[in-house]
Amino acid sequence: MGGSNLETRSLLDEIRSFDKGCSFDLGHPLLNRIAESFVKAAGIGAIQAVSREAYFTAIEGSGVDSSGLSSETSDAGRKRHRFPDLRGENNRKSLEALVKSTGKESLQWGLAAGMYSGLTYGLREARGAHDWKNSAVAGAITGMALALTTDDASHEQVVQCAITGAAISTAANLLTGIF
Repeated sequence: MGGSNLETRSLLDEIRSFDKGCSFDLGHPLLNRIAESFVKAAGIGAIQAVSREAYFTAIEGSGVDSSGLSSETSDAGRKRHRFPDLRGENNRKSLEALVKSTGKESLQWGLAAGMYSGLTYGLREARGAHDWKNSAVAGAITGMALALTTDDASHEQVVQCAITGAAISTAANLLTGIF
């Protein structure tokens, strides 16, 4: 081996050290929690957006729809395609559309995680308890905020996302002790 004492760390080691917290010190635990949740979820959102787009690009390139039908017989692939602007006139436009769309989705994931984390922390501090009620309120408010980030947010969609957010976060809170 060489005389160098450089420490080599894998991606998994980096993620584990990031998971331990203390990545941010913004002067208040609430701000630290929001920032850490935002950054973690935004990264996951970016990876998810790029991998989904790569999947649809590969499927379209192979001439087979994701349902198993050929592209000529089904337009379902185009309807499920999350970022239709990616088919630009040239590679530069496609790359710009990918970066813009990935950034938007990262922001949405980060907003949801940071907001939910901050709300549950704030409600726990205000009420003095961490229970399903805090999760339900935080999930509902986060669901509403997430629905408002879409291009065509309707009243019904906002209410549906609030109910869904409350239900998912309440179920997660209640199931935490079971598993």
